[in-house]
Amino acid sequence: MTSTLTPQPVERQQPERPGTPPRRRTRVLALPEARWAAAATVLFLLALPLQLTGAPAWTWGPLYALAYVTGGWEPGWEGLKALKDRTLDVDLLMVVAALGAAAIGQVMDGALLIVIFATSGALEALATARTADSVRGLLDLAPATATRLSPDGGEQAVAVEELTVGDIVLVRPGERVGADGRVLDGASEVDQATITGEPLPVPKERGDEVFAGTLNGTGALRVRVERDASDSVIARIVRMVQEASETKAPTQLFIEKVEQRYSLGMVAATLAVFLVPLAFGAQLTDALLRAMTFMIVASPCAVVLATMPPLLSAIANAGRHGVLVKSAVVMERLGQADAVALDKTGTLTEGSPRVTDVRPLPGSALAEGELLTLAAAAERPSEHPLARAVADAARERGLDLPEARDFTSKPGVGVTAVVGGRTVAVGAPARLLDAGSGAATESDAVVGTVAELEESGRTAVLVVVDGTPAGLLGIADRLRPDAAATVASLARLTGSAPVLLTGDNPRAAAHLAAEAGIDDVRAGLLPQDKLDAVREMESAGRKVLVVGDGVNDAPALAAAHTGIAMGRAGSDLALETADAVIVRDELAAVPATVALSRRARRLVVQNLVIAGVFIAGLVVWDLAGDLPLPLGVAGHEGSTVLVGLNGLRLLREGAWQRAATGEDS
Repeated sequence: MTSTLTPQPVERQQPERPGTPPRRRTRVLALPEARWAAAATVLFLLALPLQLTGAPAWTWGPLYALAYVTGGWEPGWEGLKALKDRTLDVDLLMVVAALGAAAIGQVMDGALLIVIFATSGALEALATARTADSVRGLLDLAPATATRLSPDGGEQAVAVEELTVGDIVLVRPGERVGADGRVLDGASEVDQATITGEPLPVPKERGDEVFAGTLNGTGALRVRVERDASDSVIARIVRMVQEASETKAPTQLFIEKVEQRYSLGMVAATLAVFLVPLAFGAQLTDALLRAMTFMIVASPCAVVLATMPPLLSAIANAGRHGVLVKSAVVMERLGQADAVALDKTGTLTEGSPRVTDVRPLPGSALAEGELLTLAAAAERPSEHPLARAVADAARERGLDLPEARDFTSKPGVGVTAVVGGRTVAVGAPARLLDAGSGAATESDAVVGTVAELEESGRTAVLVVVDGTPAGLLGIADRLRPDAAATVASLARLTGSAPVLLTGDNPRAAAHLAAEAGIDDVRAGLLPQDKLDAVREMESAGRKVLVVGDGVNDAPALAAAHTGIAMGRAGSDLALETADAVIVRDELAAVPATVALSRRARRLVVQNLVIAGVFIAGLVVWDLAGDLPLPLGVAGHEGSTVLVGLNGLRLLREGAWQRAATGEDS
């Protein structure tokens, strides 16, 4: 090995979560929508107590007027522009409704409507900005500079954008790989969870491919660049997320799909109710009163409330149980899913390696505890994830670990240390034996045990004591305790079995899928492959719910009908791209939320029926008879209150419990 690959001291940095880009967060008040909404809210809160305490109108009237202006000018302007294009926009209708309320003396009601509407717009703008932040921040996974090697062996720090295909770069221990390429020399283990989602670092040596943005381990690598920075896998992920987000079909609440026709019809009908009687000689006052009554009883307040309270109540209830659903549209869409695609690492599994098997070999004269003690003592000085798993297993069993001396680590092979006067080597079976650890031959027991562990999806680790194979450890990412029940619940809710989409190796994926009860397994997938799989299912007419947690899941989350991210270990990009986040990291919350969404959708239908019956009855009374204005207002408000209270039923704890136990499926 050349001197260029000799590990050099590097400054100790704070550990970072693999796959997490530095945060680029848009501040709330940096958005004009948020500033206008905040101003309107403050003015409303200043005016309200003055009005309620009987202060003169000149003290609170101007404050309300300013709230109307600050919160309503922007949606009003957008609505006028839409009207110019012959579209009756909901923005304009809301502003007109608020001004109409003020015109008949309901100044506070109109101001409250403006505040609510402005706040909703600000939240939508913030969600859009935060998603854009995460997409831009993803580029920070790749380092800004790389060490390029010249033909004479010299080193030069250059911007990664200056690297061209064929350049040779040096990747030192602990550095991120600067470009997609292939290893020319050296050996190390690279954490490439950002790209493939694999839970364990992958050994890399001459001829292996590496990706920009992945994290190098304890060895040094010399890499030949094979792709320009603009064409790297990490750059393609950014483009895929942006394209998927832009091409995702625009969604609306059910009531918003008919609001254009209903609003136009209501406006036209109100004018007709006013003008037709005038044409036949009716008094202006009588015609105006009948038209006002008609406008009140036909207004879609109860219809709007038929939709929002059930969905918002479901959002609030889910939030109390650790599920962040980002909008009412998302809550409505969750219940429409008829296919589910699940990620493996960090979603179905806990996302961290655990020791699952301790196998002393025949003739070693070691018990399980003794074998694990020697291995953990030797591994304790190492920072490798497998070493931490071994040490954690010893601590969980309450084993006392002796001090290790003369510790050495060889990337891609394993570690060696002297423990209690015995030389202990721990590492990859094939590499340890080939590296001349002192084990003269591979016994049938070693080969058979390694094959058995690997066949069951474990990573086999060999322990050699004083040159003789003493035992093997099986290490794997552990399935979440509620994974199998969650898979079964999702299959029952959607009517089809979930699909497993993972970048992990096929053998490990198949074993874990069998434990979870999944038959359709697609392994070894890059982010583009996951995106293609989701699009394939959606092209077949399915509404796909994707559940994932990593950067590599983000394109699929963005393209899916609905995406849910696991919150505890989820990357920032996945959390921002997903439509909902499981904050408490409880996988069982996924089917519970889907079931709660379905319950909310059923309540919406109930409320629409109630609202429709009230509106139809009052309209017929007003047109065919003589509906008094106070009675019309009472009937209109009564129906509004009734559907509102019906929707609030989903706030109760029992609603979540029924959803979690499958009663609402």
